[in-house]
Amino acid sequence: MIALLQRVSEASVTVDNEIIGEIDNGLLVLLAVEPEDTLAKAKRLAERVAGYRIFEDDAGKMNLNVKQSGGDILVVSQFTLAADTSRGMRPSFTKAASPELGKSLYQAFCQHLRSLGFVVPTGQFGADMKVRLLNDGPVTISLTI
Repeated sequence: MIALLQRVSEASVTVDNEIIGEIDNGLLVLLAVEPEDTLAKAKRLAERVAGYRIFEDDAGKMNLNVKQSGGDILVVSQFTLAADTSRGMRPSFTKAASPELGKSLYQAFCQHLRSLGFVVPTGQFGADMKVRLLNDGPVTISLTI
């Protein structure tokens, strides 16, 4: 699994001109599922995202996680993060999970974040989405499990 974390001041996801998920301060997580991923990996990645310290403390050091900073988490499925770009000028998506596995583990990832105490707005799996964000820092981190 691949999670691209973006520390944001605000973020939203829109489907058919309607905002379906939004947050203020927190993390926008773009999530890709690969064929070998499992429920255990989804839970472990959710725990890493929740605990990852990329928010500044009073001294300006990245020592706080999203919960400690008072932030929320918006999760958007993003199978293109699993693109194979090793050859040619067009990406291949053979490294992305099937839609069935992708949706199942995407939902499990979000549910585990909820079990950790977060309200987790999401995008719509498989939909054409528009994502808006104001990256804070900018801070963008890729986590892979």
